[in-house]
Amino acid sequence: MDAVELENRYSARNYRPLPVTLARGEGAYLWDTDGRRYIDMMSAYSAVSHGHGHPRILAALEAQARRLAVPSRAYHNDRLGPFLQKICEVTGLDAALPMNTGAEAVETAIKAARRWGYRVKRIARDRAEIIVARGNFHGRTTTIIGFSSEPDYRDGFGPFAPGFRAVPFGDLAAMEAAITPETAAVLIEPIQGEAGIIVPPAGWLAGLRALCDAKGVLLIVDEVQSGLGRTGAWFAYQHERVRPDGVILGKALGGGVLPVSAFAGRRELMDVFTPGSHGSTFGGNALAAAVGLEALRVLEEEGLVERSRVLGEHMLQRLRRIKSPVLKEVRGRGLWAGAEIDGRFGDARATFGPRMLEACSVELMADVREKVREYGGEVQALGTPTVSVRDGYTGVDIPVALERADGTGRVVLDADLQVVGFFVRPAEAMA
Repeated sequence: MDAVELENRYSARNYRPLPVTLARGEGAYLWDTDGRRYIDMMSAYSAVSHGHGHPRILAALEAQARRLAVPSRAYHNDRLGPFLQKICEVTGLDAALPMNTGAEAVETAIKAARRWGYRVKRIARDRAEIIVARGNFHGRTTTIIGFSSEPDYRDGFGPFAPGFRAVPFGDLAAMEAAITPETAAVLIEPIQGEAGIIVPPAGWLAGLRALCDAKGVLLIVDEVQSGLGRTGAWFAYQHERVRPDGVILGKALGGGVLPVSAFAGRRELMDVFTPGSHGSTFGGNALAAAVGLEALRVLEEEGLVERSRVLGEHMLQRLRRIKSPVLKEVRGRGLWAGAEIDGRFGDARATFGPRMLEACSVELMADVREKVREYGGEVQALGTPTVSVRDGYTGVDIPVALERADGTGRVVLDADLQVVGFFVRPAEAMA
């Protein structure tokens, strides 16, 4: 049996992958078992924001693994302190608690909010509530799916924990109406990812901060997907100059090689934890701390947050110029973008997924200079092929417009005659 057959034979069916079997990754690229190269626009939901196999992160991983990997938290280790210090520096908060997955960090935030509600706000025992937004995605533990509005995530997994109230995302009036004296916290994503890259109305997050201050309620922001540069700022809440009481980090914190997460918060909130009240065998281990610290340093020292802002502005601008009845809306911030397919043209996964995969194979043919000149471009090439995209369904070769991100119109081909350093789009989609 091949790799896919073995996976189908022995794996639980909790995923339905696209028909691509990946074998290697480097930087922004992935290669399948047949040697085809792809640009990884998924980036594992931001877990690989640094790119696959970043050399600095791999070096930190290897060096620490040879030195000390997983000691018990019954002891101190010399990597954890510097890692937590860096988290507090980039978030602007006072303390952090390391975990592994994003869902674990969300559970940590829920624990912190509830205990703060009882010990600081003096909510009656077992009466604390947390307000969430409909359309949320905070993970897949039983507590978290209990306040999800996605039926498939909940089906067959109840009963669910009480203590959560859901309101429409981006609706400040609904949030205010839901707050009671028993409300301990508001837990939201600053941009909803799983729901379809939903950006809230301008001023909503700042208004939510003011509302929580007025009502004596914690504001906890889940930045597992939106954080660490993905939206063109270190954290999405910074776009509205908001300082939350707690921030949940994950995915990119592991540098694309390990599951690393954390919950950071103000001192008053984090001080509700006492020895034995929460913990994790692997959370805060020396290997994870070394990798997480290097992941943060790479983001900072290589200017990746600013790069996300600049390239994201260009990408969103160009996506929004596409004229097609199939494209209903383009949403996003920084390099986190979503293109919504009009449902009248079919299901995005079933209809467009296979077609996009087939059409993304760029065929290099004759006389690239002449073809690019038709679109006002200038070519520097090691050969003279023409670039076209073959539609996987119709077999038609579609001429493409070639354009660098800096807008110069220059096209560069590498030694293997693979197109690099520019954006490819069907010519008829140009505005």
